[in-house]
Amino acid sequence: MKKIALFIIALAMSITANAQFEKGKVYVGASLTGLDFSYSGQDKLHFGLEAQGGYMVADNILLKANAAFEYSGRDDAPTDFIVGVGARYYVLQNGLYLGVNTKLLHANHNHNDIMPGIEIGYAFFLNRTVTIEPSVYYDQSFKNHSDYSKFGARLGVGIYLFKD
Repeated sequence: MKKIALFIIALAMSITANAQFEKGKVYVGASLTGLDFSYSGQDKLHFGLEAQGGYMVADNILLKANAAFEYSGRDDAPTDFIVGVGARYYVLQNGLYLGVNTKLLHANHNHNDIMPGIEIGYAFFLNRTVTIEPSVYYDQSFKNHSDYSKFGARLGVGIYLFKD
């Protein structure tokens, strides 16, 4: 009986997720990054706030821009400001997405870096437009791989709206 109930729930989720990632939708999102799970050689604690906006240029393909503010838990740690662009591909209309991005990082201690990254996450629809989006990411530093490259977790909220 449990298997049948889980199958019905999974089927209902896939039906409601269908057609959520159509061409012409506008995406607005905000997320908490790091959440104590991000780790790099330079920072032991990492916490950030990020705002995102994007547009579905084709079914399942989102182009987006983002801006972020990040803080590391050390007393001498810089505050980082980040702007970037990226893309997401939504796999099989089920909410699973793969993302690539490039960020320009500026830290208070005159550290500037261009950081390409990858992300994998899932868009859990709460209704037809609002999602909870947990993901994991990796950002590669070109300046100093061991100290500034980051692996972490992100928890976001997204809104998918039709552009009419």
